[in-house]
Amino acid sequence: MAELEPFKDHHREVRIFGYRVVVAVVLVIGLLSLLMARFYNLQLVHHEDYVTESDNNRILVQTVPPKRGLIYDRQGVLLADNRPSYTLTIIPERVVDLDVTIESLRTLLSISDRDISDFHKFVKGNRRPYQPVPLRYRLNEAEIARIAVNEYRLQGVEVEAQLVRYYPKGELFAHAIGYVGKINDRERKNFDEDEELRYKSFYTIGKVGVEKFYEKTLFGNIGFQHVEINARMRVLRVLEREDPKPGKNLQLYLDSRLQKAAFEAMAGRRGAIVALDIKTGGVLAMLSAPSYDANLFVTGISYKNYQALTNNYDLPLFDRVLQGQYPPASTVKPMLGLGGLEHKVVSPRHTIFDPGYYKLENDNRLYRDWKRGGHGIVNLHKAIVQSSDTFFYDMAFRMGIDRIHTFGSQFGFGQLTGIDVPSERAGLWPSREWKRKKRRLPWFPGDSLNVGIGQGDALATPLQMAVMVATIANRGKRFKPHLVKKMGDEAMMPVVSHQVEANEQNWAYIFNAMKDVMHAPNGTARRIGRESSYQMAGKTGTAQVVGIKQNERYDSEALAERQRDHALFVGFAPFDDPQIAIAVLVENGEGGSSTAAPVAKQLFDKYLLEMVPEDRAKTAISATVGYQPPVGPPYQGVN
Repeated sequence: MAELEPFKDHHREVRIFGYRVVVAVVLVIGLLSLLMARFYNLQLVHHEDYVTESDNNRILVQTVPPKRGLIYDRQGVLLADNRPSYTLTIIPERVVDLDVTIESLRTLLSISDRDISDFHKFVKGNRRPYQPVPLRYRLNEAEIARIAVNEYRLQGVEVEAQLVRYYPKGELFAHAIGYVGKINDRERKNFDEDEELRYKSFYTIGKVGVEKFYEKTLFGNIGFQHVEINARMRVLRVLEREDPKPGKNLQLYLDSRLQKAAFEAMAGRRGAIVALDIKTGGVLAMLSAPSYDANLFVTGISYKNYQALTNNYDLPLFDRVLQGQYPPASTVKPMLGLGGLEHKVVSPRHTIFDPGYYKLENDNRLYRDWKRGGHGIVNLHKAIVQSSDTFFYDMAFRMGIDRIHTFGSQFGFGQLTGIDVPSERAGLWPSREWKRKKRRLPWFPGDSLNVGIGQGDALATPLQMAVMVATIANRGKRFKPHLVKKMGDEAMMPVVSHQVEANEQNWAYIFNAMKDVMHAPNGTARRIGRESSYQMAGKTGTAQVVGIKQNERYDSEALAERQRDHALFVGFAPFDDPQIAIAVLVENGEGGSSTAAPVAKQLFDKYLLEMVPEDRAKTAISATVGYQPPVGPPYQGVN
């Protein structure tokens, strides 16, 4: 008999079902609790965070560059401009493969290895995310068109319109105004916090000249804008904007007409010219020749062009006005003559006999005069007019280096002038202490003789020579030379660096001696003063480049061109009411009277006869009458 199947256990099934329902309900409730907790966390706890993150995906903060301040000359002629230029940029965050994209771009337009190197340096630097990085500047219309046609396959590549610095006068003001150029690694490392923030999104900075010295003034303040973007990072609209503050414009004392006249007067020779406004210290002209085109550096100079400049034997990048240090030669004789009068080492009637050399006691060396036969009986006036070295040898010996150093320092020698451009050098106005410290040697009497004619260890920049002669013209008031006349709407006030105290009769004596250098029949610069319609005052100089042995004569033909003497001239005009002071240095020009003085005359004529107001020009016209001080007996000691 078959066994009967057991009946279902309904109670057991109900218990199992109930258990499963409870588990399911608990599980659902737990999952709902987790969901609600997550929802609470997202919507309440971290609401602001995720709103911000969402906005960051939709909204970008972009810097807005300020317009760089313009630079004008004293007549309002534009010297530094901002011109629109199209730049090829890449946003690295939007590019899948940066190297592939760059190679694709190289098939469309010319991109140098240096462009790529600069691009990668900027990408690796401290920059803002999604900031466009420039790859190529100054795109032409054909290049822009090729980029536009291929835009669909160039993700992250854009063509931006930017303002780029431009110098309309090219090489005429390159050393004075300077230029802007790409910020390099060394400059970025030296930025303070403020500069790091300011230049985080910018590529150029003032490198030399006025552009560097007044960088903060010209740069202005950056602006910001919030823009809405789509998934392809394209700007849809501007949500908020804080406009940048443009940099201040600068008006300079420099005059384009006078600068051009200086450039033409140099006629391709090497040297420097400085012209100062005597009443203010303003720099009217400042030329270092040869020069270069500053526009080459703005967006990055090519290797070829840079090598051409640096390998040029004439050193066009070297600023001779501020950094060239030359023996001032006989241009210091009026200044030292005034010192001799003030210290009563010489007097107006004091004379010596000049046989063409000077000899110290117990010394076989002859200190030669430039004129072999000498000048005969010489007083201070004649020594300045005819540039007698022998007279100044004697005066320097008795005056001594301590008084020479102190007096010359009052005219700015051996110290920075404080001009408002960087990289100025101080020259050298030697002293007893300087020689002991630098060479560990005592000061010898022969050293004083050399300094007494502006040779030996004495070195000065052309700017210092101009400051010296302007100080003489001002009867001792030495202004700090400056280029900027007006900053925005603010006029820059002249600054007096020092006042040289001297007897009025001594000033008049030196003035008349310098006038006769130009206008007396025996003056060293009489050729340029002979037919002048106005009176000038000046002093010529010839600085040795190589030493000449005791028994040898200077032979120009036997020397290489770059071993010949430098030609110098300093002067001011008009004589009755000095307005302009000029210093000229022509490297290896040999004769101060034959080479440098005619250059200065061209600038005097340009300024006094063509540029200044007519009434001032009329006051400059006067007869040419030389001053003839009395000649005393032969030298018998100090009077």
